[in-house]
Amino acid sequence: MAQNAERETQLFIIVAPSFNIAATMGFIDPFRAANYLDGKTYFKWAFVSQAGGYCPSSNGAGIETVSLDTITARPTDIVIVSSSWTPEKHLTGKIGTALRNWARGGATLGALDTGAFILAQAGLLKGHRATVHYEHIDAFQELYPDTEVVENLYVLDGNRITCCGGGASVDFGLQIVQGVHGSALANAAARYIFHDRLRGPAAKQQPEGVEPLGAIVPATLKTAIQTMEEHLEDPMPIPEICKRAAISHRQLDRLFATYIKKTPALYYRDIRLDRARGLVTQTEMPIAEVAMASGFASQVHFSRSYKDRFGLPPSQDRIEGRVPFEYRAWPMHRKPKSV
Repeated sequence: MAQNAERETQLFIIVAPSFNIAATMGFIDPFRAANYLDGKTYFKWAFVSQAGGYCPSSNGAGIETVSLDTITARPTDIVIVSSSWTPEKHLTGKIGTALRNWARGGATLGALDTGAFILAQAGLLKGHRATVHYEHIDAFQELYPDTEVVENLYVLDGNRITCCGGGASVDFGLQIVQGVHGSALANAAARYIFHDRLRGPAAKQQPEGVEPLGAIVPATLKTAIQTMEEHLEDPMPIPEICKRAAISHRQLDRLFATYIKKTPALYYRDIRLDRARGLVTQTEMPIAEVAMASGFASQVHFSRSYKDRFGLPPSQDRIEGRVPFEYRAWPMHRKPKSV
């Protein structure tokens, strides 16, 4: 990723329909700030789509883009693919060829949110480490076993760089500023955009013990939930979870009623179904295998429970769930990757 600091660093950001506009703009803002603060064009960028023109984002806003044909012959330093919904639909022949040509030319290839799916589908992440938004990690592992996927905010693996999106995109951009122009400019850019701490590539997407709003959740409840999340494929009886958390069944019920607003059994069922939904809508894994991977011995029970939670059976959700619409995504809980 290191560039010659004496010349401009050129970035192309390829956006796919329904991309996350907040993550994409957050990524670019450190470069804007760096240019502004020193009054020099350290970084230049262009937003690109295959056809050019207006590209809508997942929140209804959108941006104007230049067409891929107008920039494929231009040299570049960094190419970032930004996608969110249904990334498997957005790798076209032209985009794949352009990405591979830039890779052969020595450009650094990167991704925001689910953009790593597109790079992997193009054969450009084989043997590399990468990350995607935590909701999609299970699906990525299933589809691309030759890429090591980790639940970090971002990954810098030589000339392949990936970021989970969201607020981490700002850290990702600042890390690039630091790599090209050093800590002084990166610090100044971070202060200018009110980013008070640069999280490094080792930072986790969901760090333990951190509650974004400062709410204090009892340790026993955290232990119970963690135990559930570690046993999604082989569900553990609630009494055994109580033993792990060193708490009585009645006390556990009270804690869940107070903090989760569900019974322990219902919460456990729901997080298994949340994981299942990711596998249903993001992979081609047979429904029967999804049921087993989510701790359901009976496919009939699984389908009934799935419809109860999401409003439609898994076979139908596999088709309709790939079509983005507001508030459709559900958080996906998964068991830790075995060591």
